[in-house]
Amino acid sequence: MTTAPHVPAPPQGPGVYPPFPAPPVEGKGKRIGWSIGISVGVVLLVCGLGTAALIGVGVASQKSNQEKANVAISSYLNAVRVGKYDQAYNLLCDDAQENESPAAFRARVAAEPVIESYTIGDLDPFSGAVPVDATYDDGSNAQLEAYLGIDSKTGTFEVCEIGE
Repeated sequence: MTTAPHVPAPPQGPGVYPPFPAPPVEGKGKRIGWSIGISVGVVLLVCGLGTAALIGVGVASQKSNQEKANVAISSYLNAVRVGKYDQAYNLLCDDAQENESPAAFRARVAAEPVIESYTIGDLDPFSGAVPVDATYDDGSNAQLEAYLGIDSKTGTFEVCEIGE
């Protein structure tokens, strides 16, 4: 019977190190907890900033569209009020211009009461409708609805119809 050669045990005593040090055991749970906490914090921060950025872009876009709608409606109503019917006709959307000739538009609008003052409400981004509180030259008031379209060439709002 053969025996395996004898391997001596590492020496005992002060100043002697084992051949492979063991990984530290104390504080392991703390390090994992901090790692998970920091990771979750970073994810929430990134997602929160992304959400805030999207909301900011949406609000800015809505305000910009409201300003563009106000300009389109004001330009149209002001042109009609001072009798610049050709200018008002050119501010109409393509569909409205296809449905009515400039002469027919001029005759129709000239026969309507003149809007002396108006207040433009908030644009509905889904329907393109904008409420307009109008005061006519005879002193009467009306709640009108302005429907807008977008010019395919310029991307600006155009009035398609204003009515009750």
